[in-house]
Amino acid sequence: MNLGAYFPVLLFILVGTGLGVALVGLGKFLGPNNPGSEKLSPYECGFEAFEDARMKFDVRYYLVAILFILFDLETAFLFPWGAALRDIGWPGFISMVVFLVELLIGFIYLWKRGALDWE
Repeated sequence: MNLGAYFPVLLFILVGTGLGVALVGLGKFLGPNNPGSEKLSPYECGFEAFEDARMKFDVRYYLVAILFILFDLETAFLFPWGAALRDIGWPGFISMVVFLVELLIGFIYLWKRGALDWE
């Protein structure tokens, strides 16, 4: 087993991690730090962070989150398809076009039904 073939992957992981940590540290060191009441207020879903744990959430919040994950995962299939396009030929191209048409039909259906509207 030749472990030397995995050296570029290890190097990529180490350089990526090191660069990410260095840039976050540099931003933390050089960036201004003046928190106020506006900056510390909740912004994720609009609810206060420390309220009753049994409060009801709007279903639309979960629907938008699930739809985002669904479409995000479906579009993630485009990357390996693009990398292997020369190897899979016309049958792979046609199957991906069918997949994208199904994705587009689903998106249009959800759009027309109002699932993406946030009131």
